[in-house]
Amino acid sequence: MRDITVFSGSAHPGLAEEICAHLGTPLHPVKVDRFANDVIEVQLQANCRERDVFLIQPLVPPTQENLVELLLMLDAARGASAARTTVVLPHYAYARSDKKDAPRISIGGRLVADLMVAAGASRVLAMTLHSPQVHGFFSVPVDHLHALRELAAHFNRYDLSNTVVVSPDLGNAKEAAHFARLLGTGVAMGAKQRFADDRVVISSVIGDVAGKDVIILDDEIAKGSTVIELLDRLRELGVRSVRIACTHGLFADGAVERLGALPEVEEIVCTNTVPSPKPSDKLTVLSIAPALAEAMRRIHYGESVSALFATP
Repeated sequence: MRDITVFSGSAHPGLAEEICAHLGTPLHPVKVDRFANDVIEVQLQANCRERDVFLIQPLVPPTQENLVELLLMLDAARGASAARTTVVLPHYAYARSDKKDAPRISIGGRLVADLMVAAGASRVLAMTLHSPQVHGFFSVPVDHLHALRELAAHFNRYDLSNTVVVSPDLGNAKEAAHFARLLGTGVAMGAKQRFADDRVVISSVIGDVAGKDVIILDDEIAKGSTVIELLDRLRELGVRSVRIACTHGLFADGAVERLGALPEVEEIVCTNTVPSPKPSDKLTVLSIAPALAEAMRRIHYGESVSALFATP
């Protein structure tokens, strides 16, 4: 591909290499130095002048380190006279900070979006933002992809005649309904209240799940508290089996092991938007590199990205 230059930060170089393999273009190196006073310096080690530059960097732990690295990469690309700089953001950790739900609280999703634009982002390519309003936090164009097609292709290999898709909460109900349409199944949802980052209560499940094979769909799983609470309600309602699906498999603090140890959980499926956790017999990781590569190709050539959402 002509006049395209791709760089990766330190967050997930394996995904960046896979994307570049699909694009047929090299992944150019980035030199990151740390001075004695703990300051980071970034140097892009390829020509950017009048190029279409793509910077691949999910915001994953250490999140603040990776964010600063991304901002410095943006500044370096702007200083090197890049024609356009697109941030490829497979996971936007600050998207969960999307509203003022307590007094004197910051809205990190909007602030960090402003920081990226101020540092030189011309465009953002994101994957499954936590909520729709986060798209509007950016003052530059955003192409917002989802991984439902990849997840649906995986689950369509099974017998889904007795299956229902369950969303843990009402906020994810629209995505769950879309996913259910791709699978040709019914949909149900939990009535959730969150009291702390790791304490949630699901009082009931809306929809028919008794005797069903359930696919729990969420946008991300960190500690797994919500899914474990939902599993308690589903167990009480007499579901037959459970599979768990999410886009961002963060799986902090041994979440895969805790979920996999539950006898009714047959499979845990996520994508590689973030670095994969330790392998597990019940864990399946799907690649979203082809989708991101195709979106980057379409952005570069001025083609429609929305066509990627057409029903397969």
